Amino acid sequence: MTMLIFNHMKKYIYIILLGGLALGSASCKKDFIDLKPQDQLTDAAYFKQPSDFRAYATGFYGQLMGWASPYGGNDVFNHMDVSSDLSTYYAFSSDVGRGTIVVPATDPAYSNAYSWIRSQNILLKQAAVYSGNAADIKQYVGEAYFFRANAHYSLLKRFGGVPIVTTVLDVNDLTPARNSRYEVVTQILSDLDNAIADLPIEQAISSADKGRISKWAAESLKAEVELYEATWRKYNGAVTDFAGSGKPSSDQTAQFFSEAASLAKDVMDNGGYTLWNYNTSLSNQSSFYLFNLEDAGSNPAGLTKASNNEFILYSVYDYVLKQGGVNLSFTSYMMTPSRKMMDMYLCTDGLPASKSPLFQGYHNPGDEYKNRDFRMTSYAGGIPTTVDLTKGGPGYANVKFASYNYGSYRNANQESPNFPIIRLAEVYLIYAEALYEKNGSITDAQLDESINKIRDRAGVAHLTNGLVSTNGLNMLDEIRRERTVELFHEGFRYDDLKRWGIAETALNGSTCGEVVGDASYTTAFRNSAGANTSFYAPSSYVWGEEAVSTAAGTLKCVVIDSKSNHNFSKKNYLWPIPQVEINLNSKLRQNPGY
Repeated sequence: MTMLIFNHMKKYIYIILLGGLALGSASCKKDFIDLKPQDQLTDAAYFKQPSDFRAYATGFYGQLMGWASPYGGNDVFNHMDVSSDLSTYYAFSSDVGRGTIVVPATDPAYSNAYSWIRSQNILLKQAAVYSGNAADIKQYVGEAYFFRANAHYSLLKRFGGVPIVTTVLDVNDLTPARNSRYEVVTQILSDLDNAIADLPIEQAISSADKGRISKWAAESLKAEVELYEATWRKYNGAVTDFAGSGKPSSDQTAQFFSEAASLAKDVMDNGGYTLWNYNTSLSNQSSFYLFNLEDAGSNPAGLTKASNNEFILYSVYDYVLKQGGVNLSFTSYMMTPSRKMMDMYLCTDGLPASKSPLFQGYHNPGDEYKNRDFRMTSYAGGIPTTVDLTKGGPGYANVKFASYNYGSYRNANQESPNFPIIRLAEVYLIYAEALYEKNGSITDAQLDESINKIRDRAGVAHLTNGLVSTNGLNMLDEIRRERTVELFHEGFRYDDLKRWGIAETALNGSTCGEVVGDASYTTAFRNSAGANTSFYAPSSYVWGEEAVSTAAGTLKCVVIDSKSNHNFSKKNYLWPIPQVEINLNSKLRQNPGY
């Protein structure tokens, strides 16, 4: 049921008790409670004891992004990097990637978020008048603050400034005006501060409750929000926001960068999390098996989810109790990495392929994988092949999130790995980027305690100031490269490009696949005479070929999605407010350009 922000007065409350399902217990069937409609069962009659608050707060967890997710009402695959500059899948067409966004009649990303915010406000309202011991419901109050912050954050990233809702709206409150993005950020950070104060540390959460939100998850999200907003303001200012947005009295970017780094450091030092690194037993493919980790059959080393201490916030799935419910492996294969993405992987000496003597070129299938970052094979699946576009994705096959032994260990729609929302690797990346953005520099020691731990798992030499200066690199670009490579297909790319102010440049070029070469650069697809080999049928690719920059210079590559399809502009940094919301509330003002 799609709910509009102004049509919540007879909302049904569905409490899905994941405590037994997603949070550890085996007694899942008794934990699904379908309450009476709110207009028949009053809030005051329900919130009588701590277990009521716990049950209600547990229902919030269904709002997290996941495989079969209510996030924005969209398929989870649209949340990933599909049709960005890094990846494409011909079955999906991304309005944001192509700049073809139009004003929709409705948008579940808007209405669902406010429906969720209402549920958090109900709990917070009842907690304020709870007659029992406040300490007994403190954790659930903290969860409500966390989820309210997360819902406002999802609105901020998509729409910019939106109405802030912190009370249970009644018929007299149905036409709030938009708040500025600055006010929304202030509200998000305030809610996260309350969550941090109320939530337990991960170490205090019982094994039966693993999956519930910890203080460290709230600190991590606050660090993410502050880095997001500080870079947005630094590189975009207010040019994307609706008219009338007011800036705070003082510039907050330096403060946000400093706090983001400090929060990340606290999680790094005290959270007790570690990178999931089993390269010795997994043939240097930890970054593949981490994302399809289930029971002992999900990898050659017999590791289970209990071995994963890297995920800080995640949606929990289980083959018996809660399967993913989407054709995850097959769809993952179709999310083909772009030429740009493939060339982003470093060589093992820590240098870009374009600068490294270790790079082997593109002449023979598999050459470009030699002496490269372990994540290249962990995410991009090994030797490339050419596939008819009408039968599947052209070129490389993405394998991130695809199951080990798909079709025997797991069949379609049965894959059930946990969905990572925040993990330690992201916290390391937040720390490094925030430090550099604040100071214009970062020490080798700070790189060693963050990014270089990720590079150790990837089999790549450390990033150092000496490596950067000696080889004519840019430290900020290398930090951003590391973020791009590590978090590939985890849903960060569009937001990163926009907050860095470079989305127009990145998204308006052609998305290319394999190097096909010509007579002067032979490949498996073209011989020394420049003729096509039996391995390559150019007619399969509707957009033909294009000479683009590669790690071996400007070479002809197959085009997956032509630049003629792209017209991304600054207005596309934000989505338009859905028309039905504006029709219902004359105080709402549309984003610029729509």
